[in-house]
Amino acid sequence: MKYLPVAASLFLKNRNNFVSKMQPGSVCILNANDEFPRSGDQNFLFKQNPDLFYLSGIDQEQTILILFPDSPNPRHRELLFLRETNEHIAVWEGHKYTRAEASAASGIPVDQIYWLPDFENILPTCMHYAKHIYLNTNENDRYGNQTDYRDLRFIRSLRKKYPLHDFLRVAPILSDLRMIKSAVEIELITKAIEITGNAFTRVLNYLKPAVSEYELEAEIMHEFIRSRATGHAYNPIIASGAQACILHYNENNRACEAGDLVLMDFGAEYGNYNADMSRTIPVNGKFNPRQREVYAAVLRIFKQAKALLIPGMLLEDYRKQTDTMAEKEVIGLGLIKEMALSESGNTGFRKFYPHGISHFLGLDVHDVGDRYTRLLPGMLLTCEPGIYIPEENIGIRLENNILITETGNIDLMQHIPMEIDEIESLMKLNHKN
Repeated sequence: MKYLPVAASLFLKNRNNFVSKMQPGSVCILNANDEFPRSGDQNFLFKQNPDLFYLSGIDQEQTILILFPDSPNPRHRELLFLRETNEHIAVWEGHKYTRAEASAASGIPVDQIYWLPDFENILPTCMHYAKHIYLNTNENDRYGNQTDYRDLRFIRSLRKKYPLHDFLRVAPILSDLRMIKSAVEIELITKAIEITGNAFTRVLNYLKPAVSEYELEAEIMHEFIRSRATGHAYNPIIASGAQACILHYNENNRACEAGDLVLMDFGAEYGNYNADMSRTIPVNGKFNPRQREVYAAVLRIFKQAKALLIPGMLLEDYRKQTDTMAEKEVIGLGLIKEMALSESGNTGFRKFYPHGISHFLGLDVHDVGDRYTRLLPGMLLTCEPGIYIPEENIGIRLENNILITETGNIDLMQHIPMEIDEIESLMKLNHKN
């Protein structure tokens, strides 16, 4: 891992919060993510199961965590199973956790950390004394992939061996816990945001006509890696001209032309926590009148929407109110007619405002959470309005990361330039230098 060690106290606290929600007599078993083949003898870079990381701090493949707070054997109340380094692994893959290192990272006592072959020996003892079994699946409500994965295979195997146990879901508990960010988590996300902001500054300094989108992506990646980020939190969108109207454009291969805007949606991942930022800037350093008009409309939606992100706001009401804001701005830009506002259920503005306004952020970019809940202190959401006009080659999205607090909210990206005059001044200054 490139990132600096995360305090084990975070994961101790997370485990304590989690087991307090378990039914008496329960055992919980979580698996690391799969290692996915890329081609030939290569795998894609490993990305840890966020739920396992949240409860253990262990960032290594093939890891298994068992939590059994009511076990009659005190040594079986927290168990960690790791892939052991051997001579072959050391030569071809490099260092893996020692038991002492895993203990320091997770806060689990070293005598409760075992190598993977011991799992099959210890599991039957845990199952014998457990009444309920908590197992993990991917229940992010944005997940629609049909790919089989390690947790699903483990569930099928365990159900076959122990058909009379009561099997329960981990996801509802962890979803509620992960929605509320602790101080340490906010520190990690703030670090990811700091790196993201520095990368944006590099882009402002580098962008000029004829620079390619992939060159901007390279500048961003340079800043990420030099700052100990793992890399991109998600595939970056560097979209100039008409490409900015493609919401998930990832080609990033077009030359940026004078007179175009460049929509950039990117964020750093640091310590498995993510930033998510969008900015739209003029290639030649100055917005033309129509670009300025559309940008100002998006900025107004952003500011009004951000003001609504306070404790007690029902997310469904927030969505409806921000949709009304967007519809008024789309009408003001002359894109649809005034009569649309009075038409029940009218969605004509969706052609120009096609996506949602916010999502939860944390260990996942689109983090787990209840989108129909009321906002509570400690929740962290994006605020990301966008207006897209393909016929005019204009796509503008603005996005910051907003922390809900007892007294309102804190914009964790408020230091990253967003105002029109600020962006133009910085680009003019940078291009002089």
